[in-house]
Amino acid sequence: MSDMITADLVDLDLSADTKEAAARALAERMVSQGRVTDLEGFLADVAAREAQMPTGLDGGIGIPHCRSAHVTEPTLAFGRSAAGIDFGAADGPADLIFLIAAPAGADDAHLTILSSLARQLMNAEFTSALRSVGDPETAAALIRGDEAPSAGSAEDTPEDTAAAPVAASTGAAAARTAPTTDADANTGGANPAGTPAADTAPSAAEPAGSGERPFRVVAVTSCPTGIAHTYMAAESLEKAGREAGFEVVVETQGSAGFARLDPAVIAAADGVIFAHDVPVRDKDRFAGKPTVDVGVKAGINRPAELLAEVRGKAARGEVSAPAHAGSGTPVERAGGSTEGYGTKLRKWLMSGVSYMVPFVAAGGLLIALGFAIGGWQVNKAPSVMDHFVWTQSGSWGALLFQIGGVAFNFLVPVLAGYIAYGMADRPGLVPGFVGGAIALDINAGFLGGLAAGLIAGGVVMAIQKVNIPAALRGIMPVVVIPLISSAIVGFLMFVVIGKPIASAQKGLTDWLGGLTGTNAVLLGALLGLMMCFDLGGPVNKVAYTFATAGIAVADPSDSAMKIMAAVMAAGMVPPLAMALATTVRGRLFTQTERENGKAAWVLGASFISEGAIPFAAADPLRVIPSSMVGGALTGALSMAFGATLRAPHGGVFVVPLIGNPFLYLVAIAAGVCVTTALVVLLKGLRKPAPGATAADPATPAATAPKETKQAIAA
Repeated sequence: MSDMITADLVDLDLSADTKEAAARALAERMVSQGRVTDLEGFLADVAAREAQMPTGLDGGIGIPHCRSAHVTEPTLAFGRSAAGIDFGAADGPADLIFLIAAPAGADDAHLTILSSLARQLMNAEFTSALRSVGDPETAAALIRGDEAPSAGSAEDTPEDTAAAPVAASTGAAAARTAPTTDADANTGGANPAGTPAADTAPSAAEPAGSGERPFRVVAVTSCPTGIAHTYMAAESLEKAGREAGFEVVVETQGSAGFARLDPAVIAAADGVIFAHDVPVRDKDRFAGKPTVDVGVKAGINRPAELLAEVRGKAARGEVSAPAHAGSGTPVERAGGSTEGYGTKLRKWLMSGVSYMVPFVAAGGLLIALGFAIGGWQVNKAPSVMDHFVWTQSGSWGALLFQIGGVAFNFLVPVLAGYIAYGMADRPGLVPGFVGGAIALDINAGFLGGLAAGLIAGGVVMAIQKVNIPAALRGIMPVVVIPLISSAIVGFLMFVVIGKPIASAQKGLTDWLGGLTGTNAVLLGALLGLMMCFDLGGPVNKVAYTFATAGIAVADPSDSAMKIMAAVMAAGMVPPLAMALATTVRGRLFTQTERENGKAAWVLGASFISEGAIPFAAADPLRVIPSSMVGGALTGALSMAFGATLRAPHGGVFVVPLIGNPFLYLVAIAAGVCVTTALVVLLKGLRKPAPGATAADPATPAATAPKETKQAIAA
């Protein structure tokens, strides 16, 4: 591999006065060397990275960097500015500018080499030498590691800093996963002038003469591109740890991938530091330990403060349980520190519903198939353990019905368990499931499950705030928290609130059973509005959960099955209406929307309301109100016609299991036609933008469904 930096990529008299001009001047050198194929495209990628977070570092360093498809090979360009250039650092302009360019598909070895430079920038001798170097050849040799910094004597130069060639640093990632021992601190650690050696420095973790082991810290560093700041923060934390007498082991989650810390190292750690600007992967590995959570630049600029902070938390017994991060599930996004209580509550409840829905679908469809094969008396059949005839359809129907019934028995415990999980992470699962099972046992139903989940999560969160002796921290997540929280939740559910909730649940059931005439029609309209309001979001899920809870029993009431029918019918309206609208008035829609309309036929027929999200993304003020009107009409008609449904899902594929199926389809068709007419009318009144009907693969309908779904749900 050719050198990543040569004299031609060094400008010791950089005259640019802005960071954009500096990036352009250095990038032009890369273009001239054939390292970058498209100057403007590459600069756009650099600017996009800079927009995520300023790349200026304390100490007069600017390190713009990106991964780009316009880069042919990993490349460094270096510029030195006499006047200084503002890269957003807190301490002022930067005079040492490094432009790091990584190919979009760079292999791990190349990216590890790039990350090695980032770690060298934490060495004061290295940066001092670059400020005093007199010619480009020597500067390039210093950066490559071909020449050691001249500042200081040879014996003062750490082995793991700039004296080691950059190209030999491909093993740095492996070295970072090994604990920093006392020997490492004495022989390989940085020892700036005037700073006592690590083995003689006073340490809060190890009082003089105590003979105790040093304080142990594990850390995770990461940044958006995973090239520079990730490794600079790691180097800064490790260096500060050596100076303080701490054992610091860092897991760098960068572009070159990451090697997970040994579980034994994590288990032995006294504290955890997260210095990151992107979610920490596998964050739950560090649960139950004193934790400091900051941005990656804090890890670079004030590592000693972070170490002191985590040491203080450990001394006070402040144990945290980090939530999962980096995933798109509701639990892992629940309870952000900047969110209001109402937003957190909604996310906690939605986490329980999200995990419950697969049980609803599987169990409900199995029960529906059981009725279809074994007849409407299949719920009276004996257990298939006692009576099963291989050649009788009734036995197979009973088998499916009973399997579905077992799946339905999990609904309330899963709802409660994962509400608690959304609040308190894994320690909330046990008391949540226990509370949900109790709610099922005392006939508190869906309302009892909601209460049990919230109580369990609250109890665990309260326990986690208690100062716990260090000797007990290891058993807290697996013994102490499950034991205490389950006992408290069980007491409250059995003795205090269980009976009132059960009474409320029975009253609600009786009220629904007594709904007739106008009241039933109004309920159907309300449920239809809710199903079409946010197309799979929280309001939609509330209506759906309300309906499925009513049929999640061995012998649901007629009113409960009517509610389920109205909910499913209304949920089918939006995607079917959008599909019909794109068929009858295609000119009102973009080419992408017309293509989405074809898929919406199948999605709507399958009762997947999310099929209308691409259309709501492009035109929410016309699509959503129109859908709500049609959904309300369908829900009202379904209730008025007395249609019933035992299956919680399936769309038109379970029509044979629906009571009054013909009128049920009429209700759906009426809602679809009304919604289609409203959408066509409202879109026809709108003055079309130039080129609105042109095929445009980048229209919001094609690119925004996921984000818009989240926005609607919020």
